[in-house]
Amino acid sequence: MQPRQFVTVALLLWLLGAALRLTVLAVPPLIPAIQADLHLSGTEVGLLAGLPVILFAVAALPGSMLIARFGALRTLLFGLLLTAAGGGLRGSAATAAALYVATIAMAAGIAVMQPAMAAIVREWLPLRIGFGTALYTFGLIVGEIAPVALTIPLVLPLVHGSWRLGLAAWSLPVLAIAILTAALAPRSRRRGGGGGARVVAEQWWPDWRDPSVWRLGLIFASINSVYFGTNAFLPALLSGAGHSDLISGALTALNFGQLPASALMVVAAQRIERRVWPYVAVGCLILLALFGVVSSAGPWTPFWAGALGLCFGIALPLGLALPPLLVAPPDLARTSAAMFTISYALAMAISVAGGAMWDFTGHPAFAFLPIGLIVLPLVLLTPTIRFHRS
Repeated sequence: MQPRQFVTVALLLWLLGAALRLTVLAVPPLIPAIQADLHLSGTEVGLLAGLPVILFAVAALPGSMLIARFGALRTLLFGLLLTAAGGGLRGSAATAAALYVATIAMAAGIAVMQPAMAAIVREWLPLRIGFGTALYTFGLIVGEIAPVALTIPLVLPLVHGSWRLGLAAWSLPVLAIAILTAALAPRSRRRGGGGGARVVAEQWWPDWRDPSVWRLGLIFASINSVYFGTNAFLPALLSGAGHSDLISGALTALNFGQLPASALMVVAAQRIERRVWPYVAVGCLILLALFGVVSSAGPWTPFWAGALGLCFGIALPLGLALPPLLVAPPDLARTSAAMFTISYALAMAISVAGGAMWDFTGHPAFAFLPIGLIVLPLVLLTPTIRFHRS
Protein backbone atom coordinates (compact mmCIF):
# COMPACT_ATOMS: atom_id res chain seq x y z
CA MET A 1 0.00 0.00 0.00
CA GLN A 2 1.32 3.42 -0.99
CA PRO A 3 1.95 5.93 1.86
CA ARG A 4 -0.75 8.29 0.61
CA GLN A 5 -3.30 5.48 0.43
CA PHE A 6 -2.29 4.30 3.91
CA VAL A 7 -2.91 7.78 5.33
CA THR A 8 -6.30 7.90 3.60
CA VAL A 9 -7.29 4.50 4.96
CA ALA A 10 -6.13 5.42 8.46
CA LEU A 11 -8.14 8.66 8.37
CA LEU A 12 -11.25 6.85 7.13
CA LEU A 13 -10.99 4.21 9.85
CA TRP A 14 -10.71 6.87 12.55
CA LEU A 15 -13.68 8.79 11.16
CA LEU A 16 -15.77 5.62 10.79
CA GLY A 17 -15.08 4.78 14.42
CA ALA A 18 -16.31 8.22 15.48
CA ALA A 19 -19.45 7.76 13.37
CA LEU A 20 -20.36 4.70 15.46
CA ARG A 21 -21.11 6.87 18.51
CA LEU A 22 -21.57 10.55 17.58
CA THR A 23 -25.36 10.43 17.27
CA VAL A 24 -25.88 8.10 20.25
CA LEU A 25 -24.06 10.21 22.83
CA ALA A 26 -25.66 13.44 21.64
CA VAL A 27 -28.78 12.49 23.63
CA PRO A 28 -27.64 12.52 27.31
CA PRO A 29 -26.81 16.25 27.49
CA LEU A 30 -30.22 17.06 25.96
CA ILE A 31 -32.33 14.73 28.11
CA PRO A 32 -33.73 17.50 30.37
CA ALA A 33 -34.90 19.54 27.37
CA ILE A 34 -36.30 16.50 25.55
CA GLN A 35 -38.11 15.31 28.67
CA ALA A 36 -39.68 18.70 29.29
CA ASP A 37 -40.74 19.24 25.66
CA LEU A 38 -42.19 15.76 25.03
CA HIS A 39 -43.39 15.23 28.63
CA LEU A 40 -41.48 11.96 29.03
CA SER A 41 -41.72 9.92 32.20
CA GLY A 42 -38.66 8.45 33.88
CA THR A 43 -39.44 5.08 32.31
CA GLU A 44 -39.71 6.65 28.86
CA VAL A 45 -36.36 8.37 29.34
CA GLY A 46 -34.85 5.03 30.35
CA LEU A 47 -36.27 3.40 27.23
CA LEU A 48 -34.84 6.18 25.07
CA ALA A 49 -31.41 5.58 26.59
CA GLY A 50 -31.66 1.80 26.34
CA LEU A 51 -32.97 1.47 22.77
CA PRO A 52 -29.55 1.78 21.08
CA VAL A 53 -28.07 -1.04 23.16
CA ILE A 54 -31.07 -3.25 22.38
CA LEU A 55 -30.66 -2.57 18.66
CA PHE A 56 -26.92 -3.22 18.83
CA ALA A 57 -27.82 -6.75 19.93
CA VAL A 58 -30.86 -7.33 17.71
CA ALA A 59 -29.76 -5.75 14.43
CA ALA A 60 -26.21 -7.12 14.25
CA LEU A 61 -27.40 -10.32 12.53
CA PRO A 62 -29.27 -8.46 9.76
CA GLY A 63 -25.97 -6.63 9.30
CA SER A 64 -24.31 -9.97 8.62
CA MET A 65 -26.98 -10.75 6.03
CA LEU A 66 -26.42 -7.41 4.28
CA ILE A 67 -22.67 -8.00 4.17
CA ALA A 68 -23.27 -11.44 2.66
CA ARG A 69 -25.50 -9.96 -0.02
CA PHE A 70 -23.90 -6.60 -0.82
CA GLY A 71 -20.38 -6.65 0.61
CA ALA A 72 -18.82 -4.89 3.59
CA LEU A 73 -18.33 -1.45 2.06
CA ARG A 74 -21.86 -1.08 0.70
CA THR A 75 -23.26 -2.28 4.02
CA LEU A 76 -21.08 0.23 5.82
CA LEU A 77 -22.30 3.07 3.60
CA PHE A 78 -25.91 1.98 4.09
CA GLY A 79 -25.37 1.96 7.86
CA LEU A 80 -23.86 5.44 7.78
CA LEU A 81 -26.76 6.86 5.78
CA LEU A 82 -29.35 5.15 7.98
CA THR A 83 -27.59 6.45 11.09
CA ALA A 84 -27.50 9.99 9.74
CA ALA A 85 -31.14 9.86 8.61
CA GLY A 86 -32.44 8.36 11.85
CA GLY A 87 -30.34 10.70 13.96
CA GLY A 88 -31.57 13.73 12.07
CA LEU A 89 -35.22 12.67 12.13
CA ARG A 90 -35.13 12.56 15.93
CA GLY A 91 -35.20 16.34 15.80
CA SER A 92 -38.57 16.33 14.03
CA ALA A 93 -40.24 13.96 16.51
CA ALA A 94 -43.48 15.42 17.86
CA THR A 95 -44.19 12.50 20.19
CA ALA A 96 -42.26 9.97 22.23
CA ALA A 97 -43.27 7.23 19.79
CA ALA A 98 -41.83 9.15 16.84
CA LEU A 99 -38.63 9.76 18.79
CA TYR A 100 -38.35 6.03 19.50
CA VAL A 101 -38.85 5.11 15.84
CA ALA A 102 -36.14 7.54 14.72
CA THR A 103 -33.83 6.26 17.46
CA ILE A 104 -34.43 2.66 16.34
CA ALA A 105 -33.50 3.59 12.76
CA MET A 106 -30.35 5.37 13.92
CA ALA A 107 -29.27 2.50 16.18
CA ALA A 108 -30.01 -0.09 13.48
CA GLY A 109 -27.65 1.76 11.17
CA ILE A 110 -24.89 1.58 13.75
CA ALA A 111 -25.66 -2.07 14.47
CA VAL A 112 -25.10 -3.11 10.85
CA MET A 113 -21.93 -1.02 10.69
CA GLN A 114 -20.26 -2.80 13.60
CA PRO A 115 -19.77 -6.24 11.98
CA ALA A 116 -18.92 -4.49 8.71
CA MET A 117 -16.02 -2.71 10.43
CA ALA A 118 -14.35 -6.02 11.25
CA ALA A 119 -14.45 -7.00 7.58
CA ILE A 120 -13.31 -3.55 6.45
CA VAL A 121 -10.26 -3.60 8.72
CA ARG A 122 -9.28 -7.02 7.44
CA GLU A 123 -9.73 -5.91 3.82
CA TRP A 124 -8.02 -2.53 4.05
CA LEU A 125 -5.17 -3.43 6.43
CA PRO A 126 -4.76 -7.23 6.31
CA LEU A 127 -1.22 -7.06 7.70
CA ARG A 128 -2.02 -4.51 10.43
CA ILE A 129 -5.33 -5.69 11.86
CA GLY A 130 -4.46 -4.71 15.43
CA PHE A 131 -3.45 -1.21 14.36
CA GLY A 132 -6.55 -0.74 12.21
CA THR A 133 -8.85 -1.90 15.00
CA ALA A 134 -7.13 0.30 17.59
CA LEU A 135 -7.40 3.27 15.24
CA TYR A 136 -11.14 3.00 14.67
CA THR A 137 -11.63 2.27 18.37
CA PHE A 138 -9.80 5.51 19.16
CA GLY A 139 -12.22 7.27 16.84
CA LEU A 140 -15.15 5.51 18.53
CA ILE A 141 -14.04 6.77 21.95
CA VAL A 142 -13.62 10.31 20.63
CA GLY A 143 -17.11 9.91 19.16
CA GLU A 144 -18.41 9.05 22.62
CA ILE A 145 -16.80 12.02 24.32
CA ALA A 146 -17.23 14.80 21.74
CA PRO A 147 -21.06 15.07 21.86
CA VAL A 148 -21.10 14.95 25.66
CA ALA A 149 -18.43 17.63 25.91
CA LEU A 150 -19.51 19.91 23.06
CA THR A 151 -23.31 19.76 22.78
CA ILE A 152 -24.17 22.22 25.55
CA PRO A 153 -21.29 24.73 25.30
CA LEU A 154 -20.87 24.75 21.51
CA VAL A 155 -23.70 23.17 19.52
CA LEU A 156 -26.72 24.53 21.40
CA PRO A 157 -25.64 28.19 21.13
CA LEU A 158 -25.21 27.69 17.38
CA VAL A 159 -28.77 26.36 17.02
CA HIS A 160 -30.33 28.92 19.40
CA GLY A 161 -30.88 26.40 22.19
CA SER A 162 -33.05 24.02 20.16
CA TRP A 163 -32.62 20.41 21.27
CA ARG A 164 -34.16 19.32 17.96
CA LEU A 165 -31.57 21.11 15.85
CA GLY A 166 -28.92 20.04 18.34
CA LEU A 167 -29.69 16.37 17.71
CA ALA A 168 -29.90 16.89 13.96
CA ALA A 169 -26.56 18.71 13.93
CA TRP A 170 -24.70 15.58 15.03
CA SER A 171 -25.99 13.75 11.96
CA LEU A 172 -24.11 16.14 9.68
CA PRO A 173 -20.62 14.76 10.43
CA VAL A 174 -21.96 11.21 9.96
CA LEU A 175 -23.30 12.19 6.54
CA ALA A 176 -19.97 13.82 5.69
CA ILE A 177 -18.12 10.65 6.73
CA ALA A 178 -20.39 8.60 4.44
CA ILE A 179 -19.56 10.87 1.50
CA LEU A 180 -15.82 10.74 2.23
CA THR A 181 -15.91 6.96 2.56
CA ALA A 182 -17.74 6.54 -0.73
CA ALA A 183 -15.24 8.81 -2.46
CA LEU A 184 -11.97 7.69 -0.85
CA ALA A 185 -12.36 4.00 0.03
CA PRO A 186 -9.60 1.93 -1.65
CA ARG A 187 -10.67 1.37 -5.26
CA SER A 188 -9.32 -2.18 -5.37
CA ARG A 189 -11.75 -3.12 -2.63
CA ARG A 190 -14.80 -1.86 -4.50
CA ARG A 191 -14.45 -3.79 -7.72
CA GLY A 192 -17.02 -6.30 -8.63
CA GLY A 193 -19.13 -6.00 -5.57
CA GLY A 194 -19.07 -2.57 -4.10
CA GLY A 195 -16.74 -3.19 -1.26
CA GLY A 196 -15.05 -6.25 -0.06
CA ALA A 197 -15.28 -9.95 -0.47
CA ARG A 198 -18.77 -11.36 -0.33
CA VAL A 199 -19.61 -14.60 1.34
CA VAL A 200 -22.05 -17.22 0.19
CA ALA A 201 -25.57 -15.98 0.90
CA GLU A 202 -26.38 -18.97 3.09
CA GLN A 203 -23.40 -18.17 5.35
CA TRP A 204 -24.77 -15.01 6.92
CA TRP A 205 -26.37 -16.90 9.84
CA PRO A 206 -23.86 -17.66 12.65
CA ASP A 207 -22.96 -21.21 13.55
CA TRP A 208 -24.29 -21.16 17.10
CA ARG A 209 -22.90 -24.65 17.68
CA ASP A 210 -19.35 -23.38 17.24
CA PRO A 211 -17.79 -22.91 20.71
CA SER A 212 -15.54 -20.14 19.40
CA VAL A 213 -18.60 -17.98 18.66
CA TRP A 214 -19.68 -18.14 22.29
CA ARG A 215 -16.13 -17.68 23.51
CA LEU A 216 -15.77 -14.45 21.54
CA GLY A 217 -19.21 -13.28 22.69
CA LEU A 218 -18.40 -13.92 26.35
CA ILE A 219 -15.01 -12.23 26.12
CA PHE A 220 -16.46 -9.11 24.51
CA ALA A 221 -19.37 -9.17 26.98
CA SER A 222 -16.76 -8.87 29.74
CA ILE A 223 -15.68 -5.57 28.23
CA ASN A 224 -19.12 -4.20 27.30
CA SER A 225 -20.69 -5.03 30.65
CA VAL A 226 -18.03 -3.15 32.59
CA TYR A 227 -18.59 0.01 30.59
CA PHE A 228 -22.39 0.05 30.63
CA GLY A 229 -22.70 -1.27 34.17
CA THR A 230 -20.25 1.15 35.74
CA ASN A 231 -21.77 4.16 34.00
CA ALA A 232 -25.20 3.01 35.22
CA PHE A 233 -24.41 2.28 38.88
CA LEU A 234 -21.51 4.58 39.77
CA PRO A 235 -23.78 7.60 40.46
CA ALA A 236 -25.97 5.53 42.80
CA LEU A 237 -22.90 4.17 44.60
CA LEU A 238 -21.56 7.65 45.32
CA SER A 239 -24.96 9.10 46.13
CA GLY A 240 -25.64 6.29 48.60
CA ALA A 241 -22.30 6.97 50.28
CA GLY A 242 -23.13 10.66 50.65
CA HIS A 243 -20.72 11.85 47.96
CA SER A 244 -23.06 13.14 45.28
CA ASP A 245 -20.61 15.96 44.64
CA LEU A 246 -18.13 13.43 43.22
CA ILE A 247 -20.47 11.93 40.62
CA SER A 248 -19.58 14.31 37.79
CA GLY A 249 -15.85 14.01 38.41
CA ALA A 250 -15.97 10.22 38.63
CA LEU A 251 -17.97 9.84 35.41
CA THR A 252 -15.68 12.29 33.63
CA ALA A 253 -12.63 10.34 34.78
CA LEU A 254 -14.22 7.05 33.71
CA ASN A 255 -14.98 8.21 30.20
CA PHE A 256 -12.05 10.54 29.51
CA GLY A 257 -9.67 7.95 30.96
CA GLN A 258 -10.26 5.88 27.84
CA LEU A 259 -8.62 8.47 25.58
CA PRO A 260 -4.93 8.15 26.53
CA ALA A 261 -5.17 4.37 26.70
CA SER A 262 -6.84 4.18 23.31
CA ALA A 263 -4.23 6.49 21.78
CA LEU A 264 -1.50 4.30 23.28
CA MET A 265 -3.10 1.23 21.74
CA VAL A 266 -2.83 2.78 18.27
CA VAL A 267 0.95 2.87 18.79
CA ALA A 268 1.32 -0.45 20.61
CA ALA A 269 -1.30 -2.61 18.90
CA GLN A 270 1.06 -4.14 16.35
CA ARG A 271 3.50 -5.21 19.08
CA ILE A 272 0.94 -7.02 21.23
CA GLU A 273 -1.18 -8.41 18.39
CA ARG A 274 -1.90 -12.17 18.64
CA ARG A 275 -0.66 -12.38 22.24
CA VAL A 276 -2.71 -13.68 25.15
CA TRP A 277 -1.10 -11.87 28.06
CA PRO A 278 -2.56 -8.39 27.30
CA TYR A 279 -6.10 -9.79 27.63
CA VAL A 280 -5.37 -11.53 30.91
CA ALA A 281 -3.48 -8.54 32.30
CA VAL A 282 -6.16 -5.99 31.44
CA GLY A 283 -8.85 -8.31 32.83
CA CYS A 284 -7.02 -8.51 36.16
CA LEU A 285 -6.55 -4.74 36.19
CA ILE A 286 -10.27 -4.23 35.51
CA LEU A 287 -11.10 -6.41 38.53
CA LEU A 288 -8.65 -4.41 40.66
CA ALA A 289 -10.11 -1.09 39.50
CA LEU A 290 -13.67 -2.31 40.11
CA PHE A 291 -12.70 -3.31 43.63
CA GLY A 292 -11.16 0.13 44.11
CA VAL A 293 -14.32 1.87 42.91
CA VAL A 294 -16.61 -0.16 45.17
CA SER A 295 -14.40 -0.16 48.26
CA SER A 296 -13.54 3.55 48.15
CA ALA A 297 -16.96 5.13 47.43
CA GLY A 298 -15.47 8.48 48.35
CA PRO A 299 -12.66 10.87 47.46
CA TRP A 300 -10.59 8.11 45.83
CA THR A 301 -13.41 6.98 43.57
CA PRO A 302 -12.57 9.37 40.69
CA PHE A 303 -9.03 7.96 40.70
CA TRP A 304 -10.26 4.37 40.49
CA ALA A 305 -12.87 5.35 37.91
CA GLY A 306 -10.13 6.89 35.79
CA ALA A 307 -8.07 3.72 36.17
CA LEU A 308 -11.09 1.71 35.03
CA GLY A 309 -11.47 4.00 32.02
CA LEU A 310 -7.81 3.41 31.12
CA CYS A 311 -8.39 -0.34 31.31
CA PHE A 312 -11.46 -0.09 29.11
CA GLY A 313 -9.54 1.95 26.55
CA ILE A 314 -7.08 -0.94 26.30
CA ALA A 315 -9.61 -3.77 26.46
CA LEU A 316 -12.01 -2.46 23.80
CA PRO A 317 -9.61 -2.57 20.82
CA LEU A 318 -8.27 -5.91 22.05
CA GLY A 319 -11.79 -7.35 22.02
CA LEU A 320 -12.78 -5.83 18.68
CA ALA A 321 -9.62 -7.23 17.06
CA LEU A 322 -10.44 -10.84 17.90
CA PRO A 323 -12.79 -11.70 14.99
CA PRO A 324 -10.55 -10.35 12.18
CA LEU A 325 -7.52 -12.00 13.80
CA LEU A 326 -9.10 -15.40 14.36
CA VAL A 327 -11.86 -15.92 11.82
CA ALA A 328 -11.50 -16.81 8.14
CA PRO A 329 -12.90 -14.14 5.74
CA PRO A 330 -16.00 -16.15 4.67
CA ASP A 331 -17.11 -16.43 8.30
CA LEU A 332 -15.94 -13.04 9.57
CA ALA A 333 -19.15 -11.02 9.21
CA ARG A 334 -21.47 -13.61 10.74
CA THR A 335 -19.07 -14.38 13.60
CA SER A 336 -18.62 -10.67 14.36
CA ALA A 337 -22.39 -10.19 14.30
CA ALA A 338 -22.84 -13.11 16.70
CA MET A 339 -20.21 -11.64 19.01
CA PHE A 340 -22.02 -8.31 19.12
CA THR A 341 -25.41 -9.98 19.63
CA ILE A 342 -24.17 -12.11 22.53
CA SER A 343 -22.13 -9.37 24.17
CA TYR A 344 -24.74 -6.60 24.07
CA ALA A 345 -27.49 -8.99 25.20
CA LEU A 346 -25.33 -10.09 28.13
CA ALA A 347 -24.45 -6.48 28.94
CA MET A 348 -28.16 -5.71 29.28
CA ALA A 349 -28.68 -8.85 31.37
CA ILE A 350 -25.78 -7.93 33.65
CA SER A 351 -27.22 -4.45 34.17
CA VAL A 352 -30.58 -5.98 35.10
CA ALA A 353 -28.88 -8.47 37.42
CA GLY A 354 -26.93 -5.66 39.04
CA GLY A 355 -30.13 -3.73 39.65
CA ALA A 356 -31.74 -6.84 41.12
CA MET A 357 -28.79 -7.31 43.49
CA TRP A 358 -29.10 -3.68 44.53
CA ASP A 359 -32.83 -4.10 45.23
CA PHE A 360 -32.30 -7.38 47.08
CA THR A 361 -29.52 -6.12 49.36
CA GLY A 362 -30.55 -2.48 49.60
CA HIS A 363 -27.00 -1.36 48.82
CA PRO A 364 -25.85 -0.16 45.38
CA ALA A 365 -22.35 -1.58 45.91
CA PHE A 366 -23.75 -5.08 45.31
CA ALA A 367 -24.81 -4.01 41.81
CA PHE A 368 -21.12 -4.35 40.91
CA LEU A 369 -20.99 -8.03 41.85
CA PRO A 370 -22.42 -9.31 38.53
CA ILE A 371 -20.13 -6.87 36.72
CA GLY A 372 -17.11 -8.35 38.45
CA LEU A 373 -18.21 -11.89 37.68
CA ILE A 374 -18.69 -11.22 33.96
CA VAL A 375 -15.06 -10.04 33.74
CA LEU A 376 -13.89 -13.60 34.42
CA PRO A 377 -14.27 -14.80 30.79
CA LEU A 378 -11.77 -12.13 29.74
CA VAL A 379 -9.25 -13.60 32.18
CA LEU A 380 -10.08 -17.29 31.89
CA LEU A 381 -11.15 -17.82 28.27
CA THR A 382 -8.49 -15.88 26.37
CA PRO A 383 -5.72 -18.34 27.36
CA THR A 384 -7.68 -20.97 25.41
CA ILE A 385 -7.36 -18.95 22.18
CA ARG A 386 -4.73 -19.98 19.65
CA PHE A 387 -3.68 -17.03 17.49
CA HIS A 388 -2.54 -19.15 14.56
CA ARG A 389 -4.22 -17.55 11.53
CA SER A 390 -2.18 -15.29 9.31
